Amino acid sequence: MLILLSFLILIFQITKEISRLQRLAIENKLSHDDINGGTITLSNIGAIGGKFGSPLINLPEVAILALGRIQKVPHITDDGTVYPTPVMNVNIGADHRVLDGATVAKFCNEWKSFVEKPELLLLHTR
Repeated sequence: MLILLSFLILIFQITKEISRLQRLAIENKLSHDDINGGTITLSNIGAIGGKFGSPLINLPEVAILALGRIQKVPHITDDGTVYPTPVMNVNIGADHRVLDGATVAKFCNEWKSFVEKPELLLLHTR
């Protein structure tokens, strides 16, 4: 849980930096320093229509997440009711010399709960 909370705090701290980098990317003015030195890559393959991928770690980073396209799939309740449910595939690759599989799985489950119910994220912030 501590790893997840640290990760979420980091997300809030880098919001302005992401905006700066996005602006520079749109203007085609990113420097070498702007795109080096990360520890994790978030790859939005869904933006180009991808559903899932096999992300490969960009050394020296320790993890990469490939976010797929959101698509509606049939969901069947216990009483047999069928309704559309939005689903997004997320694939993660991690360097097991740094992160063990159980930690990665726990992170994925916690992250999923925050994506599905963003109000939970607010409850965990200080």
